[in-house]
Amino acid sequence: MTTLYEHSTLASLMAGNFDGTITLKELLTHGSYGLGTFTGLDGEVIILNNEVYQATSSGKVNHITDMSTKLPFASVHFPDNLQELNSENVDFNYVNKKLVEEKKLQNVFAAIQLKGAFSFLHTRIAPKQEKPYPSLLEVAQKQPEFNYENISGTIIGYYAPAIFGSVTASGWHLHFISDDRQIAGHVLDFKAEKLSGNLEIFDNLMQHFPVNDLDFRDSHVDLASVKEGIEKSEGANH
Repeated sequence: MTTLYEHSTLASLMAGNFDGTITLKELLTHGSYGLGTFTGLDGEVIILNNEVYQATSSGKVNHITDMSTKLPFASVHFPDNLQELNSENVDFNYVNKKLVEEKKLQNVFAAIQLKGAFSFLHTRIAPKQEKPYPSLLEVAQKQPEFNYENISGTIIGYYAPAIFGSVTASGWHLHFISDDRQIAGHVLDFKAEKLSGNLEIFDNLMQHFPVNDLDFRDSHVDLASVKEGIEKSEGANH
C-alpha cells in the first residue's frame, strides 16, 4: 500500500491562510520526498530524501535544517513500488498529456521524479507575504519568474485527478532543484532531450486538516471561482 500525505488544501491557500500549521519534524514522519511552502507563502519547498530546500523569490536556495519551521501546505510520500521512467524529447506537454494517457493516471494520484540535463526551464517562486495576507491569486499576479538554459537537476511533483482540484492542483504540480542546489522553483515549463527517473501511483490519499487553526476553520472559499484561481496561481498547464 502506497500513501500520499497532504497537509491542508490548496483551496485554503487560495483563501489566504498562509500561517504554518505543521512543523517539518512532523511532516517528515509522513514522507521523505515532497513539496510545499513555508509560513507566509515564503518560497517553494523541495524535499529530497529527507533534505529540505527552500527556493526564495530572490532566486536564492536555502538548505533548511530547523525542524521547527512550519508549513501551511505540503505533500509528501515515502517512495515505494516505483516504475522506472526513461524518456526522450521530454517537455511539460509530454508529461501532462502523453504520460498521463500512457500510464492511465487520470483517476489516480501519482508522484514523479525526473533527473537529467534540461535545455530549457521556466520557473516561478512565491514571494513571502506579511499579514494581513492577500489571496493566493493576488500573490500569483506578482510572482517573479525565471528562465534557465542548459541546467542539470531534478523535477519532483505530484499528479492529482481533476475531481480533487480544490484539495491540490489538478494535473501536475512540479518543483525543480538543480544538482548544485543553487537553483530551484515551481515548474511552469521545461524541455530536455533525455530524462530518467520514476513514477509511483498511490493506493491511498491521507488528507490532513489543520483543525486547531482558527483561520482555517473560519475561512470561506468561493468554489465558483476557486478553479480559475488555482489555474492562474499554479500555472495553466493542467
